[in-house]
Amino acid sequence: MAGTRAGKTSDRRVARTHGALREALISLISERGWDAISVQDVCDRANIGRSTFYAHFASKEKLLISGFDELRRALRAQAGMASDARTWPFGFVRGLIEHAHENQRLFRAVIGKRSGLVVQRHFRHLLIELVAEELTDDGIAMIRRDAAAHYIAGALFELLNWWIDSRSPLAPSELEAMFRELTTPVLGVARSSAQNRRPVETKVPAK
Repeated sequence: MAGTRAGKTSDRRVARTHGALREALISLISERGWDAISVQDVCDRANIGRSTFYAHFASKEKLLISGFDELRRALRAQAGMASDARTWPFGFVRGLIEHAHENQRLFRAVIGKRSGLVVQRHFRHLLIELVAEELTDDGIAMIRRDAAAHYIAGALFELLNWWIDSRSPLAPSELEAMFRELTTPVLGVARSSAQNRRPVETKVPAK
């Protein structure tokens, strides 16, 4: 029992440390941009020792990736609970848009002008992964599925960027509806091409 309590205490301590470091990183990206930040800057902002930082993360990029990993897990869980998964494959989008709406400072740091290529590349990769996962059961050929995943993820990235950067008055539900409307034709083309490539059964005339 004592060991269990100690384990839970340790887990909470780790979670607090990770949370403080991620919050410091996001704050600094918003202020200075990714390229201008050092590990020492993050430690100073989080009031955490450098040795403690390296006990958890090998670099500031690993810290960044850990934040994206946490977001990926949360979005996958939400996608699994989507009520319309059969008709609309991208159940994670609603959660992503709502998260962006509730954490606009964070998303400006992730996709805004100060984020830098490294941050944007990791976020784009996250979106591509999530989109590709939802296309795996559609019978779409691998090369076409990869192309569609990059195309749709790129559109989602730019739509989020426009929404956050322009401070658009669109509500999260309206933005999701717009994304769905714009993306549905792309899905239709990808799926129809998959159907067209399937072999057609030919009946041999009876003699």
